[in-house]
Amino acid sequence: MCKKLDGIKKRVKIAAERVGRNPSEIKIVAVSKKKPVSQIKELYECGQRLFGENYIQEAIKKIEGLGSLKDISWHFIGHLQRNKAKFAVRYFDWIETVDSIRLARTLNKKANDIGKRVNILLQVNIGREESKSGFLEEEVLKAINAISELDNLNLKGLMTIPPKAATVEGSRKWFKKMAELRNRLRETFSYLSLEELSMGMSNDFEVAIEEGATIVRIGTALFGPRD
Repeated sequence: MCKKLDGIKKRVKIAAERVGRNPSEIKIVAVSKKKPVSQIKELYECGQRLFGENYIQEAIKKIEGLGSLKDISWHFIGHLQRNKAKFAVRYFDWIETVDSIRLARTLNKKANDIGKRVNILLQVNIGREESKSGFLEEEVLKAINAISELDNLNLKGLMTIPPKAATVEGSRKWFKKMAELRNRLRETFSYLSLEELSMGMSNDFEVAIEEGATIVRIGTALFGPRD
């Protein structure tokens, strides 16, 4: 797995330098859903520290089982139901898929209950797909106005899962739109950092980096196909 991780890091570096970016700006989240603790440990021993999980119940078992590895940072990257919010804030450092103001308020309350501040990203449905969660582009400004007032959430930026494209290049326009949206919002909300842009997965992360991604979510290219 170390060889795979080194290969991903090399591809990140090449993609970043191709557009004049510093590779150190880009975080790799290893998506470990449906993969055993043994593989997470193996990747940890290769130097990987950021891991992403999609399902709360599965993640809790893994996070508790890996509790001795104190410097792991866990990202929740799946659809989050409000009734699971208390578990999300307890077990995760980042929640990338905040898709409603209502969910954000619930997360804030649950985080306040345990005296924790949680990093969050707003999920944007950039392709306006009915099958996907997330704020529409024109809804994001209102959402930030509301969510930025919540004391136990650190609003760090945006994330997206773009529409499936026939080719890797087909995703570029969506990544570009996300970068443009994030840049406009940073000008409007200069008092917020909004520096993070989570987009790009195993098949298209290099294009995402070329268009401004700061977080890429890599599963299959590290762990192999899901069972």
